[in-house]
Amino acid sequence: MAGTPERPHPLIACLRRFVISTLVFGLAIAGDACAQGANPPPGDDAHVLVLGRISDDPKSHYEQLKPLLDYVVPRLADVGIREGRILMAKDSQQMASYLRRGRVDWITETTGTALLMRERAGAVPLLLTERNGVSHYHTVFFARKDSGITDLAGILGHSVAFQRPSSTSAYFVPASMLLAQGVQLDVLLSPMDRPAGDTVGYLFARSELNIATWVHKGLVDVGVMSNLDWDNPRRMPLAFKPDMAIIAETPEFPRALELVRPGLDPRVRERLEAVLIEAGNDPDAGPALDEFFGTTRFLPVDETSLHALDKVGQGVLRVKAEVE
Repeated sequence: MAGTPERPHPLIACLRRFVISTLVFGLAIAGDACAQGANPPPGDDAHVLVLGRISDDPKSHYEQLKPLLDYVVPRLADVGIREGRILMAKDSQQMASYLRRGRVDWITETTGTALLMRERAGAVPLLLTERNGVSHYHTVFFARKDSGITDLAGILGHSVAFQRPSSTSAYFVPASMLLAQGVQLDVLLSPMDRPAGDTVGYLFARSELNIATWVHKGLVDVGVMSNLDWDNPRRMPLAFKPDMAIIAETPEFPRALELVRPGLDPRVRERLEAVLIEAGNDPDAGPALDEFFGTTRFLPVDETSLHALDKVGQGVLRVKAEVE
């Protein structure tokens, strides 16, 4: 009929839809890149101190990091620092890349992840971080008293609940201890799945409270958490604890670390170390330290702690190689 537009061939129409979809997708990616550009990488700005953090909650972590960075930066003016920035990484691989490329100068991490950064990116331990008055802690293995499991020798054929793959006290350290005793760890599909009799099955429970609950309800046989969490009623409920027994404990290790990138100007590194140590005795630093993950002070890395760090670091690498 005259005046009726000719309908395009189906193949042509399909190609048009593909082109339009591709353009929309490209604009979405560009918009995401612009959003990330609100926190631009520092490049080679020698006057900028960049504090980094691996984060799944950048907004919350930014608010925890910023006050201490604001405290530190003016006190580094005599070594050329005039500005502070924060750069978040989505995972350890991205943070290692930032460190290797000089995009982050200083990071704060729990011990296991910190030692991964030392191995993968040459990050240099600067100070121990004391949180809520505690600089070192250890892991406890626990089971129900009526489980018949009284030590790690009886764990074969049973299941263990870890917290999450980045946890030092509730994954890296206990998993490496089991590996050191010749135990093979196999991931389970669910709490209802059972391991072979000559292995130990494991699952990630995501929180210490879930670990305690799973063990108490018999969903898994053994749980792990730090001694601090074991003594915290919000992590190990008082109603559960009488039914539980500690079956093994690990040696003590540092709770958290401050590290700097390799190649950081020695003057900046030394001044940063001094400022952080002094902050523990400065009332003006109190609120910033409290926001900084409950930090009470920073401590030098002594020989005993360095030895413990080396042991944990070896264990982390073994877990990465043999379990993951």
